[in-house]
Amino acid sequence: MTSPSLEAARELLREFPVVDGHNDLPWALRKQVRYDLDALDIARHQSARLHTDLPRLREGGVGAQYWSVYVPCDLPDPVAATLEQIDCVHQLLARYPADLAPALTAADMETARKDGRIASLMGAEGGHSIANSLGTLRGLYGLGVRYMTLTHNDNVAWADSATDEPGVGGLSDFGREVVREMNRLGMLVDLSHVAATTMRDALDTTEAPVIFSHSSARAVCDHPRNIPDDVLERLPANGGVAMVTFVPKFVLQAAVDWTAAADENMRAHGLHPLDTTPEAMKVHRAFEERTPRPVATVATVADHLDHMREVAGIDHVGIGGDYDGTAFTPDGLGDVSGYPNLIAELLVRGWSRADLAKLTWQNAVRVLGAAEDVARDLQTTRAPSHATIEDLDG
Repeated sequence: MTSPSLEAARELLREFPVVDGHNDLPWALRKQVRYDLDALDIARHQSARLHTDLPRLREGGVGAQYWSVYVPCDLPDPVAATLEQIDCVHQLLARYPADLAPALTAADMETARKDGRIASLMGAEGGHSIANSLGTLRGLYGLGVRYMTLTHNDNVAWADSATDEPGVGGLSDFGREVVREMNRLGMLVDLSHVAATTMRDALDTTEAPVIFSHSSARAVCDHPRNIPDDVLERLPANGGVAMVTFVPKFVLQAAVDWTAAADENMRAHGLHPLDTTPEAMKVHRAFEERTPRPVATVATVADHLDHMREVAGIDHVGIGGDYDGTAFTPDGLGDVSGYPNLIAELLVRGWSRADLAKLTWQNAVRVLGAAEDVARDLQTTRAPSHATIEDLDG
């Protein structure tokens, strides 16, 4: 029997569906089938191979998805690979028009919701995707990219990552120019993955609201990928949104420690810790049999949202699951069909319908619209920047 809170969650999501800030399906399609959508048809359940498919997106109450056009930092030509990722999203939109609606604006998101389709936006995950070129940044925007995460796991020449050694101490002068040009375009500045120093420099520089597309609260789980409270406290003045992620090693402290050991085991087998190929998953499973993995739950994620709401306020929280970009998921949030379980947990904790409508839909739509408004004003007074990293950083 369905619990009353779960049925209430599903009912709410029918009106205010989830805007999810980050899903790595395009990279999974590249890795598994080299973008051959006939070989891996997401119109069918693909639970053996993916966290994401259209039936489960519908079941999960997803109304808008930022598809990550992520590429690894160490690729020899990250710009070309990012273009291939963007092309994958365009192919998905062309193949599944009854389910996926292309979206470039907040108004497009609302139109898709009214039409019963899933608004599909794109986010570039890491400043390496622009190869130190503001012209390339503008090119990505022109192709539909609506946020850029300033770094991934490694530093770029102009911004420090949360999981690398300090390089420029936050943002360099060119890094601040990247933020300003993103503001002028209307591209959201995404501060997931970046060092806390970079978060603070970006907030000092930006004229538009920022997002954290998939990050949780550092006070609840002390991982450098998470958001410190002093940064969360700045979101009301900025207008931005912090979108909680579900990745166990970012939400459960015991999983942080276990993951460090699991990553070392992967390296010992000559594999990258983030590898999710069948060979890599065999190594993961063997390690887990020897050393049981601490399991995060829906309640673990809800603890982060409770804290983020307390510190930043209800207008500044959202959801970014990171599906198909993580090997492990919390119990109850195993794939994109699980969002109603999180909403049900928050209902039990006393979150109101109005609170949950902001969490799932309204905050994310508002922040994109606000970035559009800032861009509209800036474009009347500011021409495209042609600064180079050599000009500004020497």
